[in-house]
Amino acid sequence: MKIRTIACWAAVLSCLVSSTSMAGSADGRLDIYFIDVEGGAATLLVTPSGESMLIDSGYPDNHGRDRDRIISVAKEVAGLTAIDHAVVSHWHRDHYGNHAALAATFGVRKFWDRGIPDTLAEDDSFEERIAAYRAASQNSSKALKAGDSIPLKSSETNLSVRVLTSGREVVPNVGPANPFASRNTQAAHDPSDNAASLSLLFQFGEFRFLCCGDLTWNVEGQLVTPNNPIGTVDLFMVTHHGLPVSNNPALVLAIDPTVTVMCNGPTKGGAESTLKTLREIASLEDMYQLHRNIDLNEELQAGTDFIANRGSSETCLGEWIKASVAHDGQSYTVQIGPQGRQRTYATRRHASP
Repeated sequence: MKIRTIACWAAVLSCLVSSTSMAGSADGRLDIYFIDVEGGAATLLVTPSGESMLIDSGYPDNHGRDRDRIISVAKEVAGLTAIDHAVVSHWHRDHYGNHAALAATFGVRKFWDRGIPDTLAEDDSFEERIAAYRAASQNSSKALKAGDSIPLKSSETNLSVRVLTSGREVVPNVGPANPFASRNTQAAHDPSDNAASLSLLFQFGEFRFLCCGDLTWNVEGQLVTPNNPIGTVDLFMVTHHGLPVSNNPALVLAIDPTVTVMCNGPTKGGAESTLKTLREIASLEDMYQLHRNIDLNEELQAGTDFIANRGSSETCLGEWIKASVAHDGQSYTVQIGPQGRQRTYATRRHASP
């Protein structure tokens, strides 16, 4: 992994910019918050127009811990009064556990998902959970298919969201040959809903961000072999909390991100094999983790300054990670928490897939 040097002028400039600019502020930035839900997922995007999208919502229960952390970031940091778009990547409780609660306590305007199944074998409480979701969405959630897009308002810099996978279906395998296709080996069939995850590719000007929910190995391989229809990205949310049943090298190395963010927990995710794959990425400059894996040697993980939360759940303060993309999409910063150091990265010029 290459270590980059931040120019002095960029560091000085970053000190002059508020780390908690409110939604819709005049700076025209796209903000992405990776909220700590301790091994679940909750990713909040706020566009230059102040429009918001929450992908997943963490665990239910825990005395409302994840719900409250999401509302705190949305309201107190991003300055939102409601969520415009709430997306469910797939039907596991650590990903849609608070959609109904957020609709009741904060407000959600539109719901998006991969389609609602009749049953879910791996969740004995699915019938109860999905009833709450149906009530919150008033049975009007929009089911997304591979190739669909989610309409978001654009500013002077174009913003788009494309669905790459949904319900085990993938976009057509077009584009240049994937030089890492040989790294795709066939794993055991995954019957769980993880394999049915939505994968979303965001583009803001030249800046590109990929979020694949809990997509697993074989569907990842199907998506990018023999050809790569994604191209390269700047920012990658490490799939499935960094678990080894995901993060197929054929995909991770092909998208060649500059920065990765892993939404793991103290004892969930952050697997050694995944961390080793990330370190193979040719263009990688920095990798971030929401948590230190307390069961894994320190030297295998991201550097101390790149881990938001280092202790157990009992002592966790729930620090978030924020990426903020410049108004023209040509650069972005990443920081941990409101007082964290901002590191600046240049957006790459991506070849069209």
